[in-house]
Amino acid sequence: MKIQFLGTGAGVPSTIRNLSSIALKLLDEINEIWLFDCGEGTQQRILKTSLKPRKVTKIFVTHLHGDHIFGLPGFLSSRAFQGGDSPLTVYGPKGIKDYVLTSLRVSQSHLRYPIFFHEIENEGVIFEDEHFKVTAGKLVHGIPSFGFRIEEADYPGELLVEKLKADRVPAGPLYGKLKNGETVTLEDGRTINGKDYIGQASPGRTVTILGDTRFTPKSIELAKDADVLVHESTFDKESQKIARDYYHSTCMDAAKVAQQAGVGQLYLTHISSRYLSKDQKQLEVDARTVFNKTKLVSDYDEFDIKLLKV
Repeated sequence: MKIQFLGTGAGVPSTIRNLSSIALKLLDEINEIWLFDCGEGTQQRILKTSLKPRKVTKIFVTHLHGDHIFGLPGFLSSRAFQGGDSPLTVYGPKGIKDYVLTSLRVSQSHLRYPIFFHEIENEGVIFEDEHFKVTAGKLVHGIPSFGFRIEEADYPGELLVEKLKADRVPAGPLYGKLKNGETVTLEDGRTINGKDYIGQASPGRTVTILGDTRFTPKSIELAKDADVLVHESTFDKESQKIARDYYHSTCMDAAKVAQQAGVGQLYLTHISSRYLSKDQKQLEVDARTVFNKTKLVSDYDEFDIKLLKV
């Protein structure tokens, strides 16, 4: 599992930061890429990465402000010309379906793949299968804005081969059945339960990606014990009133969420273009006074989210 930042700016693009978009790369797990927001120019950023649009199967939209959705029509159209013929689902606030379909209709763009929409009006689980569960929670912004908690299923424990050998269980096809937790009968008449020979499961990873928001307890709830938290940091610590007036967060707000939620790593994104490079770095420095494991991210930054073995 890897996370790559395609756009880390707020409001308007700058020469060094494009608008909001994040790729969660699940290639080793399910051979898919999930996109979170799709600001203007996202497909241009993708051209400079190893990402393949046809691998994008889900797009999660935090809210309908333009800097988070204006790249959608272009990306969806280009995907059809780049080998993408598999279905794609867009999750987002009410209105996202109308926006996408109107854009495609007016521009007479014809997709070569089915596209489905899941408009979010209430909090709760919006997707779940045997590998992942995604929960949406309402944040505090000028328009409906959501945060997403992505939870990976636990990994089953390893087969305790040495214990099997010590108990004189012969190697062979039986090991496969025992690994599946089945009960088997040996040639000597003993009956053994595979569950007794499987080690402790390894916990799956949790990633929380939040949309634009003021500081809110809901952010802490969504990020509880997450391995990674992605939080907007539009303003610096001196701009608390401005942040509140514009329904945004400061770097200190993000750090407090990370600290109170007990996350493993905080990534700061959605940086206002008012800050020059040296001022942007100060956002990270200040946030680390509250939560040390803080990283100010830039466009194209990519990070492994490692699986912790028990």
